Amino acid sequence: MVTIDAEAWSREFSDFLAVFAHRFPRVESRRQAASYLRGLLSELERKNGWTLAEVSGEKGPERLQRLLNFYAWDTNGLRDDIRTMVAECIGDPERGVLILDDTGFLKKGLRSAGVARQYSGTAGRIENCQIGVFCAYVSPRGRALIDRELYLPKAWTSDRERCRQAGIGDDVEFATKPELGQAILARVVASGIPFRWVTADEAYGQVWRLRWWMEERGIAHVVAVPRTQMVISMKLGKERAHHLIDEVEPGAWRRLSCGDGAHGPRLYDWVAVDIRPLRRPGAGHWLLARRSISHPTEIAYYICFAEAQATLEELVRVAGSRWAVEECFQAAKNETGLDHYQVRSYQAWYRHITLSMAASAFLLRLQQAAQKGETVHTFR
Repeated sequence: MVTIDAEAWSREFSDFLAVFAHRFPRVESRRQAASYLRGLLSELERKNGWTLAEVSGEKGPERLQRLLNFYAWDTNGLRDDIRTMVAECIGDPERGVLILDDTGFLKKGLRSAGVARQYSGTAGRIENCQIGVFCAYVSPRGRALIDRELYLPKAWTSDRERCRQAGIGDDVEFATKPELGQAILARVVASGIPFRWVTADEAYGQVWRLRWWMEERGIAHVVAVPRTQMVISMKLGKERAHHLIDEVEPGAWRRLSCGDGAHGPRLYDWVAVDIRPLRRPGAGHWLLARRSISHPTEIAYYICFAEAQATLEELVRVAGSRWAVEECFQAAKNETGLDHYQVRSYQAWYRHITLSMAASAFLLRLQQAAQKGETVHTFR
């Protein structure tokens, strides 16, 4: 592992900034972006406007707020640069997995874009919050967030005046979380970065339009579905997922690890059942089930699509990789202030979240160099 002193860190940070400097057309916006990123990378416990201003030597947060609210710069272009950086760092065309998931940002008041009383998986209950839909990239070499969208409930998109007050354009229409996830996947696919699989929890996996969209494009996937999910059995009849798995012979289950957790290998019993007999040549469709060893009645279900030769071990690995997105959320919230923002406008949300993702990408690059025992080098 390498040790990076302050001078070397600053040099590498400058090289990192140079990669996307063209996204900031004016000197002042580039300077404020550098200050903002330095603050997000600092050891501050809370990384809001006032604390970031203080660590940057500013008397108040006004300049940094202008970066989020008023300066002209290419937020989505920076997002694209982050995606490229992550792919260059940990990309893997055979074992790379894209993970769709959402996370909540608890908020007070009613004026922040998209805020509403809605279920937050982060809190585990209905709260006043914003919901962000994200895509993470994971491979054996690491994981990182690479794209994001803010979910706007119908209560927002049906009130155009409220939207305008939050800076939401009249062209922004209602989209479900799975639809936002599909839009993200479309961008990632178009970018050409290397990956092989997609995984997601049942909020996304149970949406047949999303599964069909991926299947039409040959995108292999292992997505969670509820136990009541209807599937087409090899008998050409429709059955609920849990009924089909109930028919499996006891000896068909295999004990496999779906990855290492905090306490070692995450061991479960697994079985995959062929479904969808009317399939195109070379394609495979399975209903995958994961059974708890200590509580055998606790079973999770997944619909899988891939090349016919895909193995059970491979399906299990992809299913287990979904936990990496939670690690991404936790790391970004703890290390680069993903949820520390104090902004209300639609644009400002995207800008803060994107800058936080950029800070995480910088840390990822330093981490990868340290793991290799190499001298840290630039992205170029």
